[in-house]
Amino acid sequence: MWRELAPVGRVRTGGYRRQPFTSAERETVAWFRQECAARDLTVEEDPYGNLVAWWRPEGAAGDAVLTGSHLDSVVEGGGYDGPLGVVSALAAVDALRERGHVPAVPLGIGVFVEEEGSRFGIACLGSRLATGSMSWESARELRDRDGVAFGDVVAGGARSTLVEGVGSFVELHVEQGRDLVHREVPVGVATMIWPHGRYRFDFRGEANHAGTTRMGDRRDPMLTFAGTALEAARIALETGDRATFGRLEVSPNGTNAVPERVTAWLDARAGSEEALRSVVSQIGSSASEQATGHGTSVDVTAESESPEVRFEEALTAEVSRRSDGGSWPAIATMAGHDAGVLSAAGIPTAMLFVRNPTGISHAPAEYAAPEDCLAGVEALADSLQRLTR
Repeated sequence: MWRELAPVGRVRTGGYRRQPFTSAERETVAWFRQECAARDLTVEEDPYGNLVAWWRPEGAAGDAVLTGSHLDSVVEGGGYDGPLGVVSALAAVDALRERGHVPAVPLGIGVFVEEEGSRFGIACLGSRLATGSMSWESARELRDRDGVAFGDVVAGGARSTLVEGVGSFVELHVEQGRDLVHREVPVGVATMIWPHGRYRFDFRGEANHAGTTRMGDRRDPMLTFAGTALEAARIALETGDRATFGRLEVSPNGTNAVPERVTAWLDARAGSEEALRSVVSQIGSSASEQATGHGTSVDVTAESESPEVRFEEALTAEVSRRSDGGSWPAIATMAGHDAGVLSAAGIPTAMLFVRNPTGISHAPAEYAAPEDCLAGVEALADSLQRLTR
């Protein structure tokens, strides 16, 4: 399965471009449907493009158990973030069947769209719509960088019923750090997700000639942005939080012109919601001070915010159990996931992580060794077997 999926959407740099509802991402969805058909799994789709493939043996009843992840990527992302959870879920179903296990409750494999927010700007957009935590009225107006609206690429409108009746969700994911490397174990279990958000900074000044305009006469929003970015890094370094300006748009974007407008997106994360509010407030205050000094202006808009998530303790303990009687280590994660959205919606949720020896994520060097991936499949299959008895 991995050999078939790995080339899809890979570009010359070695990274991936699997943005939602583009040809590469749609090819991965078609691949998923084929794999499900080969296993006689029934695929259901909601109006937003989210999928769940169901294994419903005769007599299976009660609250369903859901696993899975996503197939989209960030721009120039790695191949494991998301797809590893989908491939591992399919492999876990194979393992359960080889063991002769028949689920007593329905078992589903979910694929949520736009988890990364790389096209329409809202992380976990699909799972937010599936759980009803975001409205269609808000989502339909979201636009990508080419001006295409989300409402133009999905049917939308109707309420999603895809996760109704789901009693628990277990998501497997490649680790986005090196905690498991230091612990020298292939698998870990998440305890919580840091609160995080995305914030748009609109810096405005005055367009002018780069050669004829004296430095002292300029109202240059690029200088305001640059000072803000440096201050954001300083603040986060002091507090131990995370602050990243990773996307920038400049107008008129000419080599020989002072820009009129600079729009920058801040990704901020912290160990508590209070700490997140504090770090964003400090960065916003710094931006305002920079703007005053440069004769520019700045407006800050929160585009998306996700609260702290603490995974359900009993379910996490169950997923932590190893077949040899031990337990997988518990670790926190600073990255957002569909599991966090489902947890916030009241669905008991747990996460498994597979060791990433590079510690790099959202980049081509993201990796997980085959033997660690197989350990993850076994850990997931063990968990699903216990949860579906």
